[in-house]
Amino acid sequence: MHIDPTQLATPAFILLVVAEMLFVRFAGRGRYEVRDTATSLIMGLGSVVFGTIFGFIFVWFAHLVMPYRLMTVAWSIPAVAICFVLDDLTYYLWHRSAHRIRWFWAEHVTHHSSQHYNLSTALRQPWGGFLTIGFIFKTPLLLLGFPLGMLALVGGLNLVYQFWIHTEAIQKMPRWFEAVMNTPSHHRVHHATNARYLDANYAGVFIVWDKLFGSFVPEDENEKPRYGIVKNLATYNPVKVAFHEFVGIAKDLSTARSLREVVGYIFAPPGWSPDGSRETSDSIKARWAQFRSAQSPAE
Repeated sequence: MHIDPTQLATPAFILLVVAEMLFVRFAGRGRYEVRDTATSLIMGLGSVVFGTIFGFIFVWFAHLVMPYRLMTVAWSIPAVAICFVLDDLTYYLWHRSAHRIRWFWAEHVTHHSSQHYNLSTALRQPWGGFLTIGFIFKTPLLLLGFPLGMLALVGGLNLVYQFWIHTEAIQKMPRWFEAVMNTPSHHRVHHATNARYLDANYAGVFIVWDKLFGSFVPEDENEKPRYGIVKNLATYNPVKVAFHEFVGIAKDLSTARSLREVVGYIFAPPGWSPDGSRETSDSIKARWAQFRSAQSPAE
């Protein structure tokens, strides 16, 4: 039996969502929309249900890997701390892949589908994790010998930390904190669809990963983030929100005329098309950079 920090924190999540709603109402900073918030809450509940039903897949996978572990790590405070940091690194690698590989994006897009940015958005979690097997990014931790219960604990703590950064109510944290930790300012950039902000700030807890691997973009006070996805959904239907990109992949695969197109539709970045007629985040950023260059005074 292990402790699930997310279950323990759920009552606090609900209270904080209500508190932020009141703050938005009276302070006018941030936005809530009833249907959008309801969808996020339903997505969060559904994620718990799907995670419970299909959690055995990761346990099965872990038991396949664990016989090959290099050591067995015993429970201790230093071990948990090291596991927490390494787990956050694996989260960064998964998260970056989830924005650059369409099959992973098909799951993760759920979390980005809201055009609002508030604490309820943190609860808008995917239902299709069992389809994308993103848990393979935990393989190094299993091979290092961290026990399953410890991985569950630090993974839960990571999710709990990320809850509070989904808000517009907090502008900036102290400079030292912004330098090391993921914050609302950093994560607003991650959720934004502005060309300046695309594919940036993948951190879970420690923003240092983005700074180390070149994916950090600071929030520009002169450019307010616009939230959602490049092509926003015109629905609040939770089932469509959860699975629309998987359906999109299936439709594209039905038109594929070569192995290259099959591989591209599944593993290339979101927006990839054989003839380049669709936009990817790379093409959007390139066009933005070209526009900025054209607008800059000639030297």
